[in-house]
Amino acid sequence: MTISIEHILFIAAFLILISIFSSKIATKLRVPALLIFILVGMLAGSEGPGGIYFDNQWAAQLLGVIALSYIIFDGGLNSNWISIKQVFVPGLSLSSFGVVVTTMIVGIFSYYVIGFSLVEGLLLGSIVSSTDAAAVFSVLKSSNTNLPGRLKRLLEFESGSNDPMAVILTICFVELIINPALSIWELAATFVLQVVIGVVSGLVMGRLIIVLINKLKLEYEGLYPVLTLTMVLFVYGGTAMLGGSGFLAVYIVGLMMGSSDFIHKKSLIKFHDGLGWLMQISMFLLLGLLVFPSNLVHVTGVGLLLSFFLIFVARPLSVFISLPVSGLNFKEKLFTSWVGLRGAVPIILATFPLLADVPKADLIFNLVFFIVLTSVLLQGSTIPVVSKFLGLYSDEEEDFRTVDVDLPYRTDSKMSEIIISENSPVIGKRIVDIDLPQDVLIVLINRKNGSIVPKGGTVIENKDKLLVLTHDEGLNYLRSIIK
Repeated sequence: MTISIEHILFIAAFLILISIFSSKIATKLRVPALLIFILVGMLAGSEGPGGIYFDNQWAAQLLGVIALSYIIFDGGLNSNWISIKQVFVPGLSLSSFGVVVTTMIVGIFSYYVIGFSLVEGLLLGSIVSSTDAAAVFSVLKSSNTNLPGRLKRLLEFESGSNDPMAVILTICFVELIINPALSIWELAATFVLQVVIGVVSGLVMGRLIIVLINKLKLEYEGLYPVLTLTMVLFVYGGTAMLGGSGFLAVYIVGLMMGSSDFIHKKSLIKFHDGLGWLMQISMFLLLGLLVFPSNLVHVTGVGLLLSFFLIFVARPLSVFISLPVSGLNFKEKLFTSWVGLRGAVPIILATFPLLADVPKADLIFNLVFFIVLTSVLLQGSTIPVVSKFLGLYSDEEEDFRTVDVDLPYRTDSKMSEIIISENSPVIGKRIVDIDLPQDVLIVLINRKNGSIVPKGGTVIENKDKLLVLTHDEGLNYLRSIIK
């Protein structure tokens, strides 16, 4: 029976709406929303009540590449060099060397225990080697789990930046399986070429896009999201055509934009954050549609064995090996090991061997399903519990946060909120008596009796929330004098 375009669009929209509404249930049950998305996809699949048959591997990979491009770009865009520079070295080690270590450990285990060839095992290891930023921080946010600043920044940087390395390794091992005549040197050259071209392309295009956004002066604000939407695919496609890693280039472009000033920055970040969620939902729904539950029965034992090995052995080893002198204590490293949540990226990468007709591609896909599902269910639902057990959980409100206000003009200043603690030396002082720099403006004060517009004679009280307009240096100075 031929299905009309209207039916396809209606079904797709209906499944996404069900997933969005179901996320409220996930929040109340304290389980990751991504788990609900998978279940919705399975229920809609050919062996579920929905009865939708989907087995188009080419379409799955096309959608996967597009989704992964926007997910990786969003990861870079939500990062900021100022916030990650203190954790850049350990974060880079974890997101590159740590991915390699995970790949090797899982590959060797699969070779000796599962019965894969060594290259097949390494391919499986590379597919499941990256963690998922959206999954991790959606769990932390929904459970109100506050972490030490350095640890939170490290997890954010690692989970947002380790996808390109996993993609490069996956492509290399797929190529090696298809063409066994490749020497290790040829494979290494391919790897280096992808990294170098990806980095150069990302740096050049990132700078160009920032200048373009600021100088183009489009007549309609709504065209700016269209511009960045298009440029992401342009950067990916162009870099890949040159033989580089398009995903690495896209991440670097996102990171450069997240660390730079350009017009409509806040609104563009919001747009791509929403787009990133749409891509995440789409890929988990796609996983549910692609998986045939009847085929999973025969690999349940092996799938669970691999999942537990990755969670309890491979991930902890990769963390402790990659972070020998990171400044993190044992408990923080242990928590980092547990926050190795797998998400949409392994799902997308699992379609690569399917489309390339790699032997055991179906088995690899089903194993990836078990690994992602187990990771989301076991790790995702216990992150708040583990943080409390390790003494890393704090329910105290942060004394500082950036306020999401999109200023209409280009400026180095930004809106921030500072909470006056009970021991602050400025309590009882008038604003005029506080030694404030000229480029620090207190715009509004929120206190328990309501909000007030401050004047020079306004007295600062305990627990006041100051809405401040200033740049980073002024903000750091202000925080230092109110402590």
